Amino acid sequence: MLELPADLPADLAPLSWLIGVWEGTGVIDYPIGGERLQGEFTHRVSFSHDGGGFLNYAATASFTGDGSPSIPLVAETGFWRLSRPSTAADAGPALLPPAEAVAPRDVHDVEALRTASGGFPLEVSIAHSDGALELYLGEISGPRIDIVSDAIVRPAGSKAHAASSRMYGLVDAHLLWAWDIAALGTPLRSHASARLARI
Repeated sequence: MLELPADLPADLAPLSWLIGVWEGTGVIDYPIGGERLQGEFTHRVSFSHDGGGFLNYAATASFTGDGSPSIPLVAETGFWRLSRPSTAADAGPALLPPAEAVAPRDVHDVEALRTASGGFPLEVSIAHSDGALELYLGEISGPRIDIVSDAIVRPAGSKAHAASSRMYGLVDAHLLWAWDIAALGTPLRSHASARLARI
């Protein structure tokens, strides 16, 4: 049974099933040049909130594929939120305070964001430990999330990574996800997937 925090902002209701720490394993299968990288990895994902209208996100993984000692992979941190126009009651940009009094958002405000397909528009920003930054846009519809990269910013010396898409779903109380990437000269295709249990 899903227990929601009492102080959960209305904007987080559609995302509430993600809150918690999830752990499990997954598989990587991706062609690079004439070779194919395959193997298993362990994965830990955390979604939390601190009272704002967004979820905090953090993820770590280690490659365990060939029986050697595990190899830490790129870690991620970021923010997930429903996409909505900013108002004078929102803080920002930077550390600028709201220009007018903040009125609590309610279920009617959130319902007004619902798309024609029945879901809610979603924005996800993710920073990788290798310096790359990703902005995803997409939709959450019940226990399913589909997001596609709108922008990827990389340091000059980083490896080529042109596009990404991710899918998350709650299936039999497990968080299942799949990540497609276009990287290192390979067009957008399946890269990794995992099945995680809430701990």
